[in-house]
Amino acid sequence: MIDFKLQDKTHDESRQGEALVLEKKGDGKKLYIESYGCQMNFADSEIVASILSETGFETTSDYQNADVIFINTCSIRENAEQRVRNRLSQFGKEKRKNPKLVVGVLGCMAERLKSKFLEEEKLVDVVVGPDAYRDLPKLINEVEDGRKAVNVILSREETYADISPVRLTGNGISAFISITRGCDNMCSFCVVPFTRGRERSRDPQTILNEARQLFEQGYREVTLLGQNVDSYFWKDGQEVKSKADDLQDDMNTLTGDALLEALVNKTDLPEKRGDHHHENLEGSVNFAQLMAMVAEISPELRVRFSTSHPKDITDEVLHTIAKYDNICNYIHLPVQSGNSRILKLMNRTYDRAWYMNRVDAIKQIIPGCAISTDIITGFCTETEEEHQDTLSMMDYVTYSFAYQFAYSERPGTLAARRYKDDIPEEVKLRRLNDIIQKQQEGSHAYIKNFVGKTVKVLVEGFSKKSDKEYRGRNDENVMVVFPVTDFVKPGEYANVLVERCTTATLIGKAV
Repeated sequence: MIDFKLQDKTHDESRQGEALVLEKKGDGKKLYIESYGCQMNFADSEIVASILSETGFETTSDYQNADVIFINTCSIRENAEQRVRNRLSQFGKEKRKNPKLVVGVLGCMAERLKSKFLEEEKLVDVVVGPDAYRDLPKLINEVEDGRKAVNVILSREETYADISPVRLTGNGISAFISITRGCDNMCSFCVVPFTRGRERSRDPQTILNEARQLFEQGYREVTLLGQNVDSYFWKDGQEVKSKADDLQDDMNTLTGDALLEALVNKTDLPEKRGDHHHENLEGSVNFAQLMAMVAEISPELRVRFSTSHPKDITDEVLHTIAKYDNICNYIHLPVQSGNSRILKLMNRTYDRAWYMNRVDAIKQIIPGCAISTDIITGFCTETEEEHQDTLSMMDYVTYSFAYQFAYSERPGTLAARRYKDDIPEEVKLRRLNDIIQKQQEGSHAYIKNFVGKTVKVLVEGFSKKSDKEYRGRNDENVMVVFPVTDFVKPGEYANVLVERCTTATLIGKAV
């Protein structure tokens, strides 16, 4: 097992720019890898580090000492791309001082902006998409031989199921496990289907083996990751192929730019790829069953998951969460908008009533379950009344937490090709402020419900402010802080009586 630690970061916004640092072992080539974007990107960086460690690479916390620099990138929002470009400019200065330095871009921006990075802006030597990380050792050799290297081919099979990732989270307590790759949803604002390709599920046995290994190594929490975990499905050792007609099947073979062109030019194509509402076939495993299998590894292994899609989350999933004490009562269920017309323009494939039905089911089957969400305000043609529908949805649900964004048109999306980004920036920002204020009120109202109650906390380590306090999260993913005691340590569970709270943190004492 490789021991590792994280470079200390003061900037904690979804771990943006976090650098992976493994324990030094010798005089191998030095790798600096920095990650941006979603949890899937951070999990992918673990895979990259594992692949390159097998060829003798060691990591460094200082890019100025690196032989190879990689940025694992995100194309979801404009500010993420701008951060990456700024970092590439910094790395370019280092490359001018050290011409042998290899600079590469991995992930979603790699697929979308390959020609710009390599030919127009000449910022990098290597461009590698999410499905081509096994090719990295060969591509690095090509650069060292004086050639630019690129592989952004999207795969219909690659899941990296046989690779044991190194672990980014340095506490040795929590880890991510990718259960699917790619996405078959065609949300009009999103580039993921074009940059990560077809959705495919991992063999459940490889997922269980990884979870067992983590538990044996001392980890006590795993998060099952996928762009849409609810559509996970496996049959007889092979991922089930969609029972689709010829038109659907033609669509399923397309990836990247070809898929976008087909969707724009052939208006009779289906709204989504794949067919995730499979029958219960003998020998098959769906998400609810997979989650139960992971939970049964040990009652001491806490299970989380992300992200759910409102159109696919089933009552079976909810009943499974309710059945197992070690599956956390926390669901991230992106709503994006509270208005049915806007949801249709976003191609979310559900409406306001459907979403509310799923929220009702969660509250009925899992009383007290925390629900968090994603919200986009100022989407194309959104009216003031439709904005109010989003605010009223927030009142209906009372989200424990929300990622909130003003709409930013992303090149390479259906929305960019079909709709005019016609909401003035000042209107977007005013509406975003409405949503932020509403969520602050909702978060505080939700967290106050825990005051006076005893909650079970997985201790992650010392609090950020003091080594005299422990911190950890309760079942509902709320941060809890309490004084250090002799009878509990990091990696163990503590029962904490909540005495008071801030707007985001519970404060109490172990009992």
